[in-house]
Amino acid sequence: MNVTSRASLRIDVMSAEGFRSKPYKDTVGKLTIGFGRNLDDVGISKLEGEVLLDHDLATAEQECRKAFAWFVGLNDVRQRALVEMAFNLGLPRLRGFKRTLAAIEAQRFDSAAREMLDSAWSQQVKSRADRLARMMREGTI
Repeated sequence: MNVTSRASLRIDVMSAEGFRSKPYKDTVGKLTIGFGRNLDDVGISKLEGEVLLDHDLATAEQECRKAFAWFVGLNDVRQRALVEMAFNLGLPRLRGFKRTLAAIEAQRFDSAAREMLDSAWSQQVKSRADRLARMMREGTI
């Protein structure tokens, strides 16, 4: 198939399928998303997963930049820790870490790390919380 035919095919399929940003059951009961991607039978490739992850991490970073004026003053490692928390929790739940965020803003990184570990989230994600708290405390990998 030539490039023009492939482009026309793409337009036709997009028009016929329509776009759905959230999973839904198609007419035969298969879990589907996007422009008719059958998640039950096809799923996504690792590359597609990485594209989604890259997008989600960029979104989490942008949310942190907008939500916390002091974010840009953190070193890269501490920014990474906060962005990973935003990715994992979502910004609304991250905002609930009021004492952690206040400690980070005041550059009391030992306190911030303690607050991170003194949370239900820490019990849920265990070694991830340990790693992120260490990154926040030490500012190094």
